[in-house]
Amino acid sequence: MTDIDDLLRRVSAKASMTMEHLPPPATAEEVAQAQRLLGFRLPPVLVRLYREVANGGFGPDYHLLPLLGEGRTAVSDYREERNGSEPGGDARWPADVLPILDWGCGMYAAVDCRRSEGTVLLFEPNGVSSDWPRAWHVDAESLTDWLETWLSGTGWYEEDADGDGEMRPWESARQRLSEGR
Repeated sequence: MTDIDDLLRRVSAKASMTMEHLPPPATAEEVAQAQRLLGFRLPPVLVRLYREVANGGFGPDYHLLPLLGEGRTAVSDYREERNGSEPGGDARWPADVLPILDWGCGMYAAVDCRRSEGTVLLFEPNGVSSDWPRAWHVDAESLTDWLETWLSGTGWYEEDADGDGEMRPWESARQRLSEGR
């Protein structure tokens, strides 16, 4: 089991070392506003990450999206993705899955906010032709595991990462995508 206080100290230290200027942390009011706008609660570790480290701007490759603020945010991307399905088409983004990092090329790291540990999912739509459940994969069983992977430099996105590059499909994708919009 990960000591969350220690994990957040290490994340903060790495974020400060790798970024010249980190945005200030989100306030309690901003987190509450984000949860109201989203219509769901964020997992506790995600709240602490935004409240104690910074309001985005750090992390793997393209960095975490800010929760709220000017320009693109996790909240605005969630709302856009949820409303982005074509009329009469299948949903491509499930409810209560918050995009936290844009990998580029349409790919996102996202947190399943229905799970208290915040399972981190990879949305990889490239090569998927409207069979959206096939675009969803489990990147890490928890946000703490995902952060540990970033800290250790062993994520799939690292140049010299070991592994076969294959992620486990997200088994709940089809059911979650079929829920009402």
